[in-house]
Amino acid sequence: MDSCTNNYMPNNQFKKGELYSFITGKASTAIARRLQKKFNAAGLNITIEQWSVLYHLWKQEGISQQELCNATFRDKPSITRLVDNLEKANLVKRVASENDRRINLIFLTKQALKLQEETMAIADETLNEALITVPPDKIDVCKEVLQVVYDNLK
Repeated sequence: MDSCTNNYMPNNQFKKGELYSFITGKASTAIARRLQKKFNAAGLNITIEQWSVLYHLWKQEGISQQELCNATFRDKPSITRLVDNLEKANLVKRVASENDRRINLIFLTKQALKLQEETMAIADETLNEALITVPPDKIDVCKEVLQVVYDNLK
């Protein structure tokens, strides 16, 4: 059997220039820029990074900063800075865990809950704009491929 037929045969279908663009997340960056522009136009004083933290808290608040690190794929210093800024903006509050006083749990304020509907609508609108000419079956393939890439590197 030919030694190149194993499961580790190179599967890179990208030219060098394409690969760099792929890895740097050109599409992801374009979506984030558009979303930030729309937040600014709507008068929302919030960054995409802050919104991504709020997004995870809207799904489940009262989680630790470490759980936020895991959910957002950010390191501890980044999450600490983001939570500090969200706290200064009166969007979250830290509450010491009853089980372990060294751990802060992050809760949303009423102001953050009010932001949820508007920012999620803007995010949906932005994603719809990004995907408007992409056939649904291609979106499914893309999601599958990106999940495999993520799983391979987990």
